[in-house]
Parts: sequence; C-alpha cells; structure tokens
Amino acid sequence: MENAVSIKFIPGYLVTVDANGNEIEQTPISTVLRAADIPSLTYSQVQAITSLANLVAVLIRTLVDRDILDESFMEDGDYDLAAIVQSIEDMGGDYGEPDISVD
Repeated sequence: MENAVSIKFIPGYLVTVDANGNEIEQTPISTVLRAADIPSLTYSQVQAITSLANLVAVLIRTLVDRDILDESFMEDGDYDLAAIVQSIEDMGGDYGEPDISVD
C-alpha cells in the first residue's frame, strides 16, 4: 500500500489506487469497520441534535430579521434558505418555532 495515492469505495470494499489510477488492493469493509465500532445515539443525544438544529434556525432567522442576510444568501453555493430549513426539519428542528431547550 505504500504506492497508494487515494482510496475509492465500491460496494463492500475499500480500494487503494496508485498514481496511474490502477487498483492496488481491495479490502473488505467488514475487516476494517465492525458494527460494534459504530456508536449508538442515546435519546438525550438525539434531543441535543434537535436543539442544535433549532439554535441554527434562531441564528439564521435573527440574521435575516436584522438585514445582515437576505433569503437568497447562499444561492450561489448550491444552498438556499429552503434547503437549510429542510435540513433543520430533517434533524427534528422547527424553523418556524424553534425550541432551544435541552432536557
């Protein structure tokens, strides 16, 4: 693997690649990562993620309300307010009425 310059992923494998784009070695992901190595989230950690999403919502709304940002503030970078709101809601947050308490 000393000639490897990058790693690519194919289903079930990590593949080392040399400078010419040739595959050097395929390693089964199961030998590198076991289910036991993946931490599980507790209920309180999930609540903290939701609270963090709501804090981001409060920050964005405050910056928009104070005319520091407008609703198109990230359109040039493939993100827009609608995409950010969707991400916040996907994490359990609420852009319209964010609750920033952590129980």
